[in-house]
Amino acid sequence: MPDLSIDCAGIKSPNPFWLASAPPANSGLQVQRAFDAGWGGAVWKTLGVPIQNVSSRFGGVTIRGVQGAGFNNIELITDRSLETNFREIYETKKKYPKNAVVVSLMVETREEWKDIIKRSVDAGADGLELNFGCPHGMCERGMGSAVGQEPRVNQEITSWAVEFSTVPVLVKLTPNVADIVPHGLAARRGGAHGVSLINTIKSIIGVDIDRFVPEPRVAGLSTNGGYCGAAVKPIALHMVAQLARSKDFGIPISGIGGVSNWRDAVEFILLGSTSVQVCTEVMLRGYRVVEDMIEGLGDYMTTHGFKSVAEMVGKAVPSYSEWGDLDLNYETVAKIDPSKCIGCHLCVTACHDGAHQCIHPQGSEPAVKLKLPVPNGGSHARVPLVDESECVGCNLCKIVCPVPDCISMVSVENGFQPSTWNEHVTEGAKLRPKKGAH
Repeated sequence: MPDLSIDCAGIKSPNPFWLASAPPANSGLQVQRAFDAGWGGAVWKTLGVPIQNVSSRFGGVTIRGVQGAGFNNIELITDRSLETNFREIYETKKKYPKNAVVVSLMVETREEWKDIIKRSVDAGADGLELNFGCPHGMCERGMGSAVGQEPRVNQEITSWAVEFSTVPVLVKLTPNVADIVPHGLAARRGGAHGVSLINTIKSIIGVDIDRFVPEPRVAGLSTNGGYCGAAVKPIALHMVAQLARSKDFGIPISGIGGVSNWRDAVEFILLGSTSVQVCTEVMLRGYRVVEDMIEGLGDYMTTHGFKSVAEMVGKAVPSYSEWGDLDLNYETVAKIDPSKCIGCHLCVTACHDGAHQCIHPQGSEPAVKLKLPVPNGGSHARVPLVDESECVGCNLCKIVCPVPDCISMVSVENGFQPSTWNEHVTEGAKLRPKKGAH
C-alpha cells in the first residue's frame, strides 16, 4: 500500500488533500466533519477583522449542461468573531492531532500581523497561510490581491509573518498578474516556507439579460468576484508549473484551482504540488468527494510504482518546455478506428470549419478525387476518410469525437531529423515542408 502522507513545507498530514480556505472550512464543526470524511488537512477560512457579507454572494456558470463548471463568489473573509474562531481551531486540533490545521490570515498593519499570528499559533495552528490573493472587497481596503500584485509589499509582509511565527508560513498568491514567477520569488525572499496557488481570478460570471444586472445580484447591483471551479484548472496548472520549474524558486507548493477528482490532483502533484487544496467541488458535492480522491490516488500510485507522494512531486516538470524547444519535425496524423466510429461526422465538420479540411465523408467529391484509401473494416459509408497528406495532427478531431479512443493521433516517419525553432534560427537546422489546406 503506497504512503499517502505528506510534509508540505513542514506541515504534515495523512494525505495531500486539504480543504481550501473558503466556506467549507468556515467553522470547527465543518472542519471536524471533513476530517471524519478523510481530508488530510484544512486551511481555515481567512481570519482578520470580521466583516459583513452581502446577499447574494455566489454565481455559477453552466457549460453544456454541467452546472457549476465555473463558479464565482463575492464573499469576503470570516464574518465570525476571532474569539470564536480561535476557540474552534484549538478544539479541532486537540481532537484531530494528526490532521493539518492551517490558518489563513489577512490584516493590515505590522502590529495586527504580530497579534493575529501569535493567537493563531497559540490556538494550535500547524501552519499559516497569508491571503495575498482575494480579488474583491478586501483589495479595495489595501489587502488581498493588492498585496499579492506588489512583490515588494508581498516580500515585506511575508518577512513580518516569518519573524513572528514559530510554525511554517505559506503565501497564497493571486493569479491576477502577468507573470507569477516574480511574486513567488518575492515570497521566497521574504522567508516563506512555501506558497499556495492559485487564488480566484477576477471575473464577472454572467449577466441577467432580463434585469440587465450582472450576477450575483445584490439589491439591483453587482460587482466583480473571484472565479474558481473546474474551469480554472488549466490556468492553475500553468502557474504552479511556472514556479516549480523556476531554478530560483525551490520551495514547496500547495496547489489550488479546479481540482474535482483524483486525476486533477495527480496532475497538480506531477507539476510540482506537494499538497492539493479543494474548495468548489466540496461546495457542489460535499466532503465525501475525498473518498474517491484518496482511493484513486492510491490506485494510481500502485499502478505506476510510486511508494510515496514525494516521489511523484514534480515528475512532469522536466517535460514542460518553451515553444522554441519543441521538435518542429515531429509529425502526427489522425487515424480513425472503423470498429468504433458511429458516423456522427463531428470530426468532418470540425476539420472543415475549424481546422485543415483533411477529413472527408466517403463518396464525397474530395474523397473520390483524392482516391483516399478505405481502411480495413471501414467500408461502411459512415466512416470518414483522412487525407494524411494534408493532416497536420492538430488534434481537433479527437477532441470533438464523442467515442473514446475512436480517433488517435499517430506519429509518422517523414525522413527529417528532430529540429526546434531555436536550432533552426541559430544553426540553420532544416524544417519539414508545411502542409496546406486544399
